[in-house]
Amino acid sequence: MTNLSKGLIVSCQAPVNSPLHDPYVIAAMAQAAVNNGAIGVRIDTPIHIQAVGEKVEVPIIGLWKQIITGSDVYITPLYDHAVAVAQAGADIIAIDATTRNRPGNEKLIDIITLIHEKLEKPVMADVDTYEAAKLAIDAGADIVGTTLFGYTAATQNYSPPGWELLTQIVENLDTFVICEGGIASPEMAKKALDLGADAVVVGGAITGIDLLVKAFHSALEN
Repeated sequence: MTNLSKGLIVSCQAPVNSPLHDPYVIAAMAQAAVNNGAIGVRIDTPIHIQAVGEKVEVPIIGLWKQIITGSDVYITPLYDHAVAVAQAGADIIAIDATTRNRPGNEKLIDIITLIHEKLEKPVMADVDTYEAAKLAIDAGADIVGTTLFGYTAATQNYSPPGWELLTQIVENLDTFVICEGGIASPEMAKKALDLGADAVVVGGAITGIDLLVKAFHSALEN
């Protein structure tokens, strides 16, 4: 993963009800990010991944958010979703690697193995705890991201970024670590690298136009 080392990865996504949730717009976001120094992008949904792949040459971390009844796992929850992400052109496949039950009773280790053997792609494990990170590495994940810290029942009382989680992973696990979640400023991104992250993902602080405008509007109304 040396081509992602010590750099900025921009998550180019938008709410499904936003006019920005359009392949052309997402691809333009990604292109603007790369033009200004991003060394990778993180993209949701196959159609967006394909559109971005036509515009940029940096690594694409691809995922597919899917809400499935009976499971809280939504980031590339099933192997079939990983197949679609790979076919769309993702270079790395991101999956939920928390210890929560997966839909269809699929097992994390089986999904990672299939992605490696059938799709021949590296896997980014999105985790929420150190336990999940260790299990993901044991299952063969190539990258661990702190993506889901603060967004699961086990971590709902905490707010990202997960500095302590990042430090635990860096100090105890031999893996490529990406700090993701809650990075709201350039200073915070730099702190992530100073704490030992191999790369940092920034999303809403750069591309979250809908939420940023809503926050400004709300503040001016009060």
